[in-house]
Amino acid sequence: MYLPPHFAVTDPEALHQLMQAHPLGALITCGEGGLDANHLPFEFDGEQGAHGVLRAHVARNNPLWQEVKDGDEVLVIFRAAEGYISPSWYPGKQVHHQQVPTWNYAVVHAHGRIRVRDDARFVRRLLATLTRTHEAGESIPWKMADAPRDYLETMVQAVVGIEIEVERLVGKFKLGQNKETADRLGAANTLQDRGQSTLAEAMLSPPSSLP
Repeated sequence: MYLPPHFAVTDPEALHQLMQAHPLGALITCGEGGLDANHLPFEFDGEQGAHGVLRAHVARNNPLWQEVKDGDEVLVIFRAAEGYISPSWYPGKQVHHQQVPTWNYAVVHAHGRIRVRDDARFVRRLLATLTRTHEAGESIPWKMADAPRDYLETMVQAVVGIEIEVERLVGKFKLGQNKETADRLGAANTLQDRGQSTLAEAMLSPPSSLP
């Protein structure tokens, strides 16, 4: 990934927060059939390993788990809010007209090595964790025990777990850090007015860039 220093973010906490807030990752693998991409909701465990561990599950009918080998290098891409930025939103454009359109976004690339976990106990624990996390905001959270036991066992057997030991996290938060403050705030305010509040708020207080 092309990474100018002013967009690079290395603070592990900021990277972890993005991954946990936007857990649907694009898993990129390269097996015998070539490049492949699968979009999966991940659990991130930052307490295990040097850089954390990612866990997910795929349908047993998905050939991914048979095409990869334990230890294969993989990439998972997590993306937060993104959006088009018009040069007309920069106050500076009215002065010198030296502005062009761009696209702002925040992403984290997790590089690591994959391991297949065709293990019912692993899958149950993972599904329980994902369920608790994503049902937490519901007035009556659904739990696995709500489903009939035989149905749930059928569902568990229909998926295969995967685990990725993260070796490196790369963060790129392109949020207007290379612009004059007035221009960055002008673009953020326009986004806010148009209902893109998540991206606007990120631009209003972007993370510190590298020196």
